[in-house]
Amino acid sequence: MSNRVNKILGQLAPTNAVSSLQQIPTAGGNPLNVVVTGAAGNIAYAILFLIGQGGMTAPGQKINLRLLDIPAAANALKGVEMEIRDCAFSVFGSIMGTTDYEEAFTGCDVALLIGAKPRGKGMVRADLLRANAGIFAGQGKALEKFAGKHCKILVVGNPANTNALIAMKNAPSIPRENFTAMTRLDQNRAEGLIATTAGLSDSADVSKVAIFGNHSKTMFPDTAHGTAGSKSIDSTINNEAWIKGDFVKTVQNRGKAIIDARGKSSAASAAKAAVDHMNDWLNGTPEGRWSNMGVCSDGNTYGVAEDLIYSFPCVCKNGKWSIVSGLPVSAWGKEKMMATMTELQEEKTAALGGL
Repeated sequence: MSNRVNKILGQLAPTNAVSSLQQIPTAGGNPLNVVVTGAAGNIAYAILFLIGQGGMTAPGQKINLRLLDIPAAANALKGVEMEIRDCAFSVFGSIMGTTDYEEAFTGCDVALLIGAKPRGKGMVRADLLRANAGIFAGQGKALEKFAGKHCKILVVGNPANTNALIAMKNAPSIPRENFTAMTRLDQNRAEGLIATTAGLSDSADVSKVAIFGNHSKTMFPDTAHGTAGSKSIDSTINNEAWIKGDFVKTVQNRGKAIIDARGKSSAASAAKAAVDHMNDWLNGTPEGRWSNMGVCSDGNTYGVAEDLIYSFPCVCKNGKWSIVSGLPVSAWGKEKMMATMTELQEEKTAALGGL
């Protein structure tokens, strides 16, 4: 393992808890132990309030919330914990802020892995991949050691697909299907853009947009099987050049466009997408809709190489996801799907090269 990765793992190694577990009276039942990493960061700051409002779980489901971050963020983590307590959310049975892996992950049922190392000055993409491989290898090992084997893991921190793959490989006793990466943000962006372009008042009128591949500028939003209102998306829009051109490019590059316009990353929409992802996984995909998820590609019907975390349209039921298989894909679409697969293979090689 490189000195760079060793240094990063040392910085992230568990030390002391920020605060002890403080119980809040519950209404009974079995609370879910939910861990949020990078809990002092911007995305976590947005997601915690959505979770507190009940956006992630079924009505009446209690949550034991564990907020995890690195020691350098301990003071900020205290502040986040104070604010969550000050909201007096009824969903939380307990709230704990910690910098200790064991304390956070022991008995974990749901893990939202948000914290990741951003690209620094002078870093090329391979550097970023190797650095995050070290972080997510450490988190995967912690999940392997402390979490329940049924634990559902969502990786939000970018590069999310490859980070999820690294975590999965470091937790061999947890089923591979329990590791997912977030591409729901791409789905939400695509549905919103289609609704706006089609003149629909509600993006909920758009369904079955498929997101294939990597959460990156190569991912492929496919409208071929979707509906907008009472008609197919393609017939509603009736502009093939836009669908194959500006639509795809806009969804692929939306994150950068938001940073360029606002000067900050899209934390709130990412948080909403993470809650949507977990809500569907835990409670089921609504009838007639798809839940796009970065999942293990083993056994897929689309010719995508195995042993990748690749986004497919899925349907969730009874706490499990299944890929929507056998969809016909055009030659143009197949080219897009293979291009994003190639990028994921290259990321895998670059990330694993440092471990």
